[in-house]
Amino acid sequence: MKRARLVSVVLVAAGLVGAAAPTAVAHRPDPVQRQLDLLVDRDGVPGALAYGGGVTRTAGVADLESGRAMVGARGSFRLASDTKAFTATAVMRLVTDGRIRLDDRAGDYVPQLAGRAITVRQLLKQTSGLPEYSALVDWTHAGTSEEYLALALGAAPEFPPGTGWGYSNTNYLVLGMVIDRVSGVGFRTYVERTILRPLGLDDTYWPAPDEFALRGPHARNYGVHPADPEAGRVDVTELPGYEFGASGGLVSTPRDLNAFWDGLFGGRLLPDRAVRQMTGDTTDVGGRDVYPAGSRYGYGVASVPLSCGGVYWGHGGDLPGDSVGGGRATGGRGTVTVYTTTWAAEGDGLRHLQGAVDAALCARGR
Repeated sequence: MKRARLVSVVLVAAGLVGAAAPTAVAHRPDPVQRQLDLLVDRDGVPGALAYGGGVTRTAGVADLESGRAMVGARGSFRLASDTKAFTATAVMRLVTDGRIRLDDRAGDYVPQLAGRAITVRQLLKQTSGLPEYSALVDWTHAGTSEEYLALALGAAPEFPPGTGWGYSNTNYLVLGMVIDRVSGVGFRTYVERTILRPLGLDDTYWPAPDEFALRGPHARNYGVHPADPEAGRVDVTELPGYEFGASGGLVSTPRDLNAFWDGLFGGRLLPDRAVRQMTGDTTDVGGRDVYPAGSRYGYGVASVPLSCGGVYWGHGGDLPGDSVGGGRATGGRGTVTVYTTTWAAEGDGLRHLQGAVDAALCARGR
């Protein structure tokens, strides 16, 4: 579960560059569209979208069977691990309100972790050493957070708490349990009250138990189903999203996700000092997982260098049926969401997805 984003290109007025300029500009290749086209034409992605600055670019189709056109900025898709940024923001809201502290032991709130020297901060930063639970789950049967955590605790830790970095959905599974205990209303309701409603993210929601389909307009998703890998690449639009929980369960739209990044980094959700903590207390993760050289991971958000200078802050997300990338750039370069309708988390697919993000955010400075 991981990634998403985009920006419009501002053209120079013809009077500033001479009479021949309109023709030259009109035929200038769009670097964002080129990356989307590569995802479809070379990488086998059924559909791809980039949205930012009020502009939507697409490639491919929303449905391989019907050939229906790719959906736009209000089309629903699964956020996968971009959900972690929402969960981290909710935790930081509790920290800001004095209801928990970053260096509290997670075991103070989650009895299964009693006696383990794992802190809330380490969960946020992915430095707890907890092993990945999702690889141990029987996805043909629903389970509870406690049951999923028990699977992870039955495996050996990746490293002692605080001594390394290792991306694990288990960290955010536990943070959801922490929010449950401290808020008294459950992490889903708490995220709705403190993030979704204040920002007016009306198209973003937590799936209900046993809700497998996506609401509203959406593209179909294709990939290897975790419950039936032998079937190969199939339609995986319907998935048990409720089970992905605080680490990957949200459904949103490109428009809503961009609004979240703008709200978080624009100071509408947390005080500046809390955002500075999320982006200042970081680990170098360049070359690990899906992160390119120079990337750093903070509290549920990561920075990725831009080819034009500066960085963008966001997250990423991957499920069998989609990959998401993007976030908000420094230097006023804007915000973008890029997503594909199949898993594209390695090789050329990942390079082209991240290339679309980079091209979109760097376009504003040209």
